[in-house]
Amino acid sequence: MHSAPQSTRPHYCGLRKFGAFSFLKRFLVRTAILIDGGFFLKRYRALFPDWREHGPTTVAKEMRKGLLKHLNQKPQKSKLYRILYYDCPPMTKYVRNPVSGRGVNMAKSTEAQFRLAFFNTLKRHRKLALRLGHLSRNSRWRFKAESIKRLLRKDVTVDELDEMDVEHVSSQKGVDMKLGLDIASLSYKRLVEQIVLVLGDSDFVPAAKLARREGIDVVLDPMWNHINPDLYEHIDGLYSPWPRPKGNRGEP
Repeated sequence: MHSAPQSTRPHYCGLRKFGAFSFLKRFLVRTAILIDGGFFLKRYRALFPDWREHGPTTVAKEMRKGLLKHLNQKPQKSKLYRILYYDCPPMTKYVRNPVSGRGVNMAKSTEAQFRLAFFNTLKRHRKLALRLGHLSRNSRWRFKAESIKRLLRKDVTVDELDEMDVEHVSSQKGVDMKLGLDIASLSYKRLVEQIVLVLGDSDFVPAAKLARREGIDVVLDPMWNHINPDLYEHIDGLYSPWPRPKGNRGEP
């Protein structure tokens, strides 16, 4: 008797039982993407010259489209665990401009209205968590950098300054702490195998060190912003999926 010919097609254990999708899904790297919201909006406006024409819905859509490109990077594709967006609510109090003496309702400013609408849009996105801190009560007025340069060059005198030469600022509270605690929680609980950080300063280094010690792959996305060369030793990869700005020939 002749034995039936052997099939040359590869066999995978459990493929018929669980299905090809379930089988392959087990081998996808779980990735969490953590974003410094203030940094993201600043870089977004630098990378997209027509940003003034983009409403909150458009910015949210472009943000998600860019972030999801991180999931298709070699050597292995990833699946999204969650996007964590860190920021503070905008200032909404009534203040008085020290130059003109005119009262300003910060809640009606263009930036405040944009951020509130942007946050409401993000809340509706699947697998996205909004992690908000709060603004310090010790807000203050300060001269804008360009106004100081004009004064130092003696292009204008103090008496010639107007209300547009100053800006009202307040520091964020709780944002860095939330980001650091989330990195620690994701790492210790082994919820992900990869963390993508979209931020621009070195405050993340202690948390990144912790994650890497726990075996987590840490990727930095500076959105084409220049980074200190010393940061390379604290990350496993550098990648920015956003449109490369003109004149930028360096990494990532």
